[in-house]
Amino acid sequence: MTTEDLAPEAIADAPVPRATNTLKAGAVGLAGVLFMAVANAAPITAMTGNVPIAVGYGNGNGAPAGFLVATVVLTLFTIGYVSMARYITTAGAFYGFVTHGLGQLWGMATGWLATMAYVVFEGSLIGIFAYFANYALKDWFGWNVNWLLIAVVGIALIAVLGYFDISIAAAVLGFFLICEVVLLAALAFSVLFKGGGSDGLMASSINPVNAFKNLTEGGGLGAKTSAGTLVAAGSGALGLFFAFWSWVGFETTAVYGEESRNPRRIVPRATLIAVIGLGVFYTFVSWMVIAGNGAKSSIELSNNDSIGMFTHLAAANLGGQWVTYVYIFLMVSGSFACALAFHNAASRYLFAIGRELPATVKSLGATHAKHKSPHIASAIQSAVTLVLTVGFYFLTVGGSDPNRGGYIYLYGLLALLGTMAILIVQAITSAAVIWYFHVRKAHPGNWLTTALIPALGGIGMLYVVYLLFSNIDFAGGGAAGSPFFKAIPYVVAATFVGGLGFAFYLRTSKPELYAAVGRTVMEETHERV
Repeated sequence: MTTEDLAPEAIADAPVPRATNTLKAGAVGLAGVLFMAVANAAPITAMTGNVPIAVGYGNGNGAPAGFLVATVVLTLFTIGYVSMARYITTAGAFYGFVTHGLGQLWGMATGWLATMAYVVFEGSLIGIFAYFANYALKDWFGWNVNWLLIAVVGIALIAVLGYFDISIAAAVLGFFLICEVVLLAALAFSVLFKGGGSDGLMASSINPVNAFKNLTEGGGLGAKTSAGTLVAAGSGALGLFFAFWSWVGFETTAVYGEESRNPRRIVPRATLIAVIGLGVFYTFVSWMVIAGNGAKSSIELSNNDSIGMFTHLAAANLGGQWVTYVYIFLMVSGSFACALAFHNAASRYLFAIGRELPATVKSLGATHAKHKSPHIASAIQSAVTLVLTVGFYFLTVGGSDPNRGGYIYLYGLLALLGTMAILIVQAITSAAVIWYFHVRKAHPGNWLTTALIPALGGIGMLYVVYLLFSNIDFAGGGAAGSPFFKAIPYVVAATFVGGLGFAFYLRTSKPELYAAVGRTVMEETHERV
């Protein structure tokens, strides 16, 4: 392990303690890193959970254009992100990147914000996992199992997988991911080969202009009932936001750098493949699903039977009712895989911060002697998720209702909290890339890939944050009136300020420890075996 030159506000040439706690190097290759990152984004969960919201409450049948626009913006962000990943390999990812670019103050604040986001994301996905599993058990067997019981079982299984070697989790994620991608691709191509539904292929759905239109603005975006009134009203900005939301997690490729083979090649490649691959896939699948259902039916289903928007089409195009059972099973397994992927990312952020602090280096920052996994950080992450889940169960009006408790509250509110935080982190990271290459001049930087493009990506991230704030009540849906919903911006601000305050404390009271903040990076650039 080593450290690089300190940021300007750090003590010049201050010695940095050598970290002794490391993750298992060479545990996963390109495929493993890619599987975990794409599983974070959860294609089947993103499509089944977010597309109906974008269609019914956002930009209507122009939702696929929103995914196309998001692909462009996120690719701009990623180009700068992977430029830094070629020089910095750390389980802290954003935490390490921002520290090396903007210094320890910004690094610690960003690290706290990113950690909080990933910590709550597992709870969010446990919520939708419980909702999907409850739906499946009722559909298959007529059992109405309480969503909290399902959630606790999911948390326990993830805790077990998080304890062992990362390669075990990668294998689980890879299997489920391949299954859900194959099914979604088969569904999309079945519509393409049939030429669409009653309205054809609806090419207007991928016109980028339509990404910014509201559902009520017509132009093929809205659908009218027999009485001539619109089925729903929505905000184009909200549709765009939900498109960006669907990618959250792709950037976790860098989190697994320490455990990958030849990370300075694998991480950039995996990240670019993930963001562009997901973009093309999301745009194509959402477009074909809308085309297959037709303009009017898509909006009606998005409001009244969001899961049926996919399952009914799958049954009609792919061979009957048995396909519906497969789709529902993969909804459950896909959301579980996504929760597992976020658990892994959160554990590694907690570990990355914990191993740099003397008080936690032997606990939070420790690795398992045999598996080299961050087992204590993983256990703490599971405990936090359990507390969040039980808290939402008892403190919301939806304790016994899987639709209100697991989906609307636990999934919806924690996803909003985490997404708001991670978008701000991405914007700060874009600035850190520019500062690292062109102000600090730590390494030679290309003005296009490490200056102009990251700047455009950062502006795009800030625009999405603006969309979230300007449409926050829409995004909150049925949970918009809850106290937790109203507290979300304050939780984000308090986390960031808390990170700043802690960094200031270290700078004044423990300067050597402050100098080590976010500086732990892997030294090896050779192929690991």
